[in-house]
Amino acid sequence: QVQLVESGGGLVQAGGSLRLSCAASRRSFSYLAMGWFRQVPGKEREFVATISSSGDSTYYADSVKGRFTISRDNAKNTVYLQMNSLKPEDTAVYYCAQSRNQWVTVRQDEYDDWGQGTQVTVSS
Repeated sequence: QVQLVESGGGLVQAGGSLRLSCAASRRSFSYLAMGWFRQVPGKEREFVATISSSGDSTYYADSVKGRFTISRDNAKNTVYLQMNSLKPEDTAVYYCAQSRNQWVTVRQDEYDDWGQGTQVTVSS
């Protein structure tokens, strides 16, 4: 089982930026798609962004499109989420996840491994 460790969360003012990182322990990282999800207490976890194994294909939730960018460095077994123009409604615990497939997917049941989450808080 792969270990996924997120970092980079914190407190930021509205309009600011944060960059989340997720380091994976498994060498098969470069063969599998990755995704970012987020969850607010009392609500279901929701899809944010996904990237294919090669990094050539990405897909975003409408709520973050144009503001967030997902990327990966397969040499470092790391996936990133650059978050710009942050809004208070972006406040959540952000999770990275590793898919069992190579292609992008928004379906949470296609992700086998999950990180522990990192808190992002955006103040107004």
